[in-house]
Amino acid sequence: MVADYFLRALSGFFLKHKVLSIGTKYYPTNNTEREYVEMINYTQTMLIEIEKANITTNKIFENLISEVGKENIPDNKRFIEIKPAEDRVDEYALLSNIIMGSDRYLYVEVFNKGRIVQEFADIIKRENGTIVEQSLSEIVAKLLSKNDAIRVAIDLIRVGNNKDISVRAAVGMTGAASIERSINLNREIGEVSGVGFTKLGGEFAVVFPSKFSKLKGEPLLYDNYLFIDVIDSTKFIDEKGRDHLVEIMNDIKAFIEKECKGKIEGYREGGDDLIANFPTKDLALKAGIDSAWHALNNGAKIRAGIGKSRREAGERAQLADGIKLWNPSSLIVFDVADGVYGYFIPSEFARSIMDFVLHKKSKAFLIFLLVFFATVIGWNIGYWQFGIVAIFLAVLYAITT
Repeated sequence: MVADYFLRALSGFFLKHKVLSIGTKYYPTNNTEREYVEMINYTQTMLIEIEKANITTNKIFENLISEVGKENIPDNKRFIEIKPAEDRVDEYALLSNIIMGSDRYLYVEVFNKGRIVQEFADIIKRENGTIVEQSLSEIVAKLLSKNDAIRVAIDLIRVGNNKDISVRAAVGMTGAASIERSINLNREIGEVSGVGFTKLGGEFAVVFPSKFSKLKGEPLLYDNYLFIDVIDSTKFIDEKGRDHLVEIMNDIKAFIEKECKGKIEGYREGGDDLIANFPTKDLALKAGIDSAWHALNNGAKIRAGIGKSRREAGERAQLADGIKLWNPSSLIVFDVADGVYGYFIPSEFARSIMDFVLHKKSKAFLIFLLVFFATVIGWNIGYWQFGIVAIFLAVLYAITT
């Protein structure tokens, strides 16, 4: 714990940005998760804070209206905070979103013994949702995203309220999580129609105490652009040849198209950059971090940015030029709420130092004592060269043991 804090503080000092995590504490439960966790820990990938997000309840509700669409949320809404959001970005939650994807479960419960569940199921299916479980009073469904689930839930509440049927809905990463969220909401407000959800570690809800008419809004579709550029490609070509660069970029292009449903724009074979558009942000993040790891395995480094426009993605990628330990390293820059964050992948040399500090603490302590006492003794007896000799011996000891 102390070594981890020290490394994050030291890395943050050199990067000039706060390091939120090095590696991950995520516990994998399947092969896909295990691969990501092993790669993040092996590469000592850092989550860094470039511009801190302003995480407040009001800001979360403002973002909700923006993301779901003002036309999709009626005026008689009332926002409720059940549990405040954490004033930080959690690497665990961020990684789980990348691995598990953006789809979310929607739990719907009907009160007043209303016979309307089948109508709800039909609405969910029309919105490209999948019914997982259905009974006379409950539905568990899967939708494409949290925003989609909230939007559909609001429409179900409208239909129910207009028939004097109270409807409780909640959104979660799993069916069980959505049910638990509904229970928490029910404890707070009783059988008032509303939809509960989580955001940045907090729990919130939008409730509708009165009837409202059919909304005219449409599902909001966002572009999620990923800009990728190979760092110092001229040097890479001189050392490894253009064919190797072409091979790396073609591999990245194929991964984006086949595994991440990305649409490539503006790539010329033999070039060192590309831009792609993705249906969801988590797929763009997945493509960015996987591309960085693939490039790293082949001796290349990339700078990448994710944004809602091509320009925003490109500008974020350019931030990598000023964020480095010693030499430029791979960096994927993206937004969380209204903040800007990045996945920074240290060089092999930097990783060696971090691995030494994290896993060979006793050896590091002995080296520190050797250098410290040799330097102090040397200065006291007039032989400052003792410190230089001690450093040389310490390096030799670290390499050979």
